[in-house]
Amino acid sequence: MLIGPMQKANSLQARILSGSIVLLSGSGLTTAINLAYNLAVARFLGPAGFGHATVVYTLLTMISAITLSFQIVTAKVVAQQETQESKSAAYRGLHRVAWGCGIVAALVLIVFAKNIADYLNLTDYRLVAILAIGAAFYVPLGSRRGSIQGAYGFRKLATNLVLEGLVRLGGSLLLILLGFGVHGVIAANAAAVAVAYFAAAPRLASAIPNPIQISDAVREVLQGIIFFSGQVLINNCDIVLVKHFFAPKQAGLYAAIAMVGRVIFAFSSAVVNTMFPIVAGTSNEERKSHKIITTSLLLVLGIGAVLALGLRIAPASLWTTFFGTGFELDGRYGFPYLLSLYAITTVIYSLSVVFITYEMAYKIANTNWVQLIFSVILIGGILRFHDSMRQVILVQLILMGVLLAIVAIPFLVDLVRSRRSLSPENYQPIRIMRRLSEDEVIAEFLRTDFSNPVFDSYRETTLGIVTTPNFEDTQENAKRRALFFVRHRSLWNEIPHDTDWYEVEVRKSELHQIRVFPRAQWRRIARGSFAITDVVERMRVLKETSESPFWEKISSISENLARQNHDVGAIILIGLNESEPLTVLDGNHRFASAVLSSPDHIDGLRFLCGLSPSMTKCCWYKTNPLTLFRYAKNLLRHVARNPAKELARVL
Repeated sequence: MLIGPMQKANSLQARILSGSIVLLSGSGLTTAINLAYNLAVARFLGPAGFGHATVVYTLLTMISAITLSFQIVTAKVVAQQETQESKSAAYRGLHRVAWGCGIVAALVLIVFAKNIADYLNLTDYRLVAILAIGAAFYVPLGSRRGSIQGAYGFRKLATNLVLEGLVRLGGSLLLILLGFGVHGVIAANAAAVAVAYFAAAPRLASAIPNPIQISDAVREVLQGIIFFSGQVLINNCDIVLVKHFFAPKQAGLYAAIAMVGRVIFAFSSAVVNTMFPIVAGTSNEERKSHKIITTSLLLVLGIGAVLALGLRIAPASLWTTFFGTGFELDGRYGFPYLLSLYAITTVIYSLSVVFITYEMAYKIANTNWVQLIFSVILIGGILRFHDSMRQVILVQLILMGVLLAIVAIPFLVDLVRSRRSLSPENYQPIRIMRRLSEDEVIAEFLRTDFSNPVFDSYRETTLGIVTTPNFEDTQENAKRRALFFVRHRSLWNEIPHDTDWYEVEVRKSELHQIRVFPRAQWRRIARGSFAITDVVERMRVLKETSESPFWEKISSISENLARQNHDVGAIILIGLNESEPLTVLDGNHRFASAVLSSPDHIDGLRFLCGLSPSMTKCCWYKTNPLTLFRYAKNLLRHVARNPAKELARVL
């Protein structure tokens, strides 16, 4: 595991994962509800009616270019504010503007309702007028959801999405059964948006002047509109154009196929919506690691790949069972083929969205314009090539592949540069002084930790073997190991069995190669970067304004280090080899205190180091799902063992 820029986002990565899990759970439930909605509407209304309902709802989705612009801008601005009062003030200003835009959008739909209905071959222009009511609420709903997102309220955001889906499903079924048909479905969609708006009302602090400059707000909103205009066109222009060029039944079949893309994109959006406010709320230094965006890319790719594979192997009869007998598609390019092809297209585009929104989170992104240009090219491509549904999807697949390549190039170039700057040849080998036995390391670890209250009941009887160890005595070694395991069994079980231990020398020029153990107070101080040099710089900033037992301990150790004859105990490190980065297994406080006081003080410290080519399996050295699973498995394996009883037996 590398340090420096590659370590800037460990804690951010964990927050993205946890937030994504919450939003993915909410998106999964929302997707299931929306799937039920689409299946119910398709079965009750048939292909033609389903096509009408889908294309009218697509109009609302296209208005989401404005809605999502306010959501993403509100999320970014709220996340960047330090106090609750400033967060509330920023939200109030954007919410008022959002309401103005929502009213304008509704009026435009009402005025041009007949023209829109004629172009889309709708049976009644009033369908568009009904949708206008939902549009008025839809834009300010974006600012409310952005406020929740910017405050990292991912659970509340997921709940609001589920609520909207439930109202849409329940209202549509009720109004269809009452005989309102397509009109009832559109009315239920409008009602769902209004209910979600009122349910998303945030708790606001007392009013203060808006901390956002008008010029900055305008730039951010324009960036959001450019981004979401391109996104909405890419996601929905095919449905609108197919509705115009194809017969009603074929348009309904295509709407059912396109539904898969919406499902995949909804899951991908859960990851993006988690990543965006977290990245927006961090400093430039904390964003230098590519782990944040890599985590998001892998999540999106994994979700999409599983869904695309599942769609490809699913039998064609499954879809007629779900949608009804009217949704049959015979021939070589049947439902499974077209569904999986559309799914792959959506996954490729979703990966592009991750790149673009990552850049948007901390600056005005030029890739927004690239996406908007591609949306226009996509419309032109479908206008030119629309002989079949397969041809329409292939046009999107090719263009989305090119878009992904273009937006990924800057990231890949930056990644190559950073990996070169952090490659092992830039590290100086740690000087190995002599080899140690594991018993010696355990004895030193135990000696520095023996003041812990856990050892109070054993201190009187074991003080001698701890302070003056005899490593030639096997029974004494066994007693020390058993005593050590009373407090540190789970920690030591993660150290690979093939670890070789050495006493090493650490010089000032090698400090950037060592990172602290990422736990407890250190996570809050490090803010993503655990390199000892970065941690100490952060401590210098916090030291003047902080008072706690942590800082008292740091001060006490610093005083002891100032007394040259005081032994503060060895620092224990772990790593792959002497030329790779090392992690502090024990001695965070002592090591940080020495570097904080003066880098010259490390000359008075003793360093023990465990090296193993298998160290990447250790969660203390490299924290990821695999190493955490290994840790959990080891915990379960030893859950029945009682270290205190084993120590009593040995003694």
